[in-house]
Amino acid sequence: MCYMLSGARGSIPVLRCGRKGRRMPGINDLRILIADDHEVVRRGLKTLLSSRPGWTVCAEAGTGREAIALASQHRPDIVVMDISMPGLNGLEATRRIRKILPKAEVLILSLHYSDQLVREILDAGARAYILKSDATEDLLKAVEALATRRSFFTSGAAQMIIDGFCSPGSAKKSGSLIRHRLSSREREIVQLLAEGKSSKEVAVTLGISVKTAETHRANIMRKLEVHSVSELVRYAVRNQMIEA
Repeated sequence: MCYMLSGARGSIPVLRCGRKGRRMPGINDLRILIADDHEVVRRGLKTLLSSRPGWTVCAEAGTGREAIALASQHRPDIVVMDISMPGLNGLEATRRIRKILPKAEVLILSLHYSDQLVREILDAGARAYILKSDATEDLLKAVEALATRRSFFTSGAAQMIIDGFCSPGSAKKSGSLIRHRLSSREREIVQLLAEGKSSKEVAVTLGISVKTAETHRANIMRKLEVHSVSELVRYAVRNQMIEA
């Protein structure tokens, strides 16, 4: 696997080598799913994407769970996913969509940038990431990159990826992240708890027992080394699982 950077205004396209046999539809023939919990944002994204001949917005989702259901139903080529959505955040939705549709590419949108967030985005299987503030300039370029089997990240994210491969301490940092990594179910529960749901409400939402929900909650607190729901909320906000 290799990355080739070329200078670009605001963002840097990253070409990933490998993935033999990977096929994508032509750049002028794309089916795109938009997932964002704000209708006005979805409308703006749809206007931008629909301005390209041959690009069709085949579905729009307002929640992470709806995005998964619509992706399974419409089988888009590319998913444009907001990272912060109620019930199930964009990263968890991305993980599940990639399991259902391994050939679909995902572009993550967020309000803020952080190195930790980039790691989570890569771990979820998304290959493009831009800030919402840069969408007017970068959205079409990012989708074009995905359609031609290239990654596209904001300049800060691309530099972090390069530094991660080159830094002598990157392996140690990765080991630390793995030790504290939450499972998919645990991340889902973190979001629900941070949104103010009780253990009983979490249990009902996920179809598990209250005891199981409480066990998950205790394990999450231990892994994250937090001791209160307020600390858990701060963690969720910091990692853009919920909006502040």
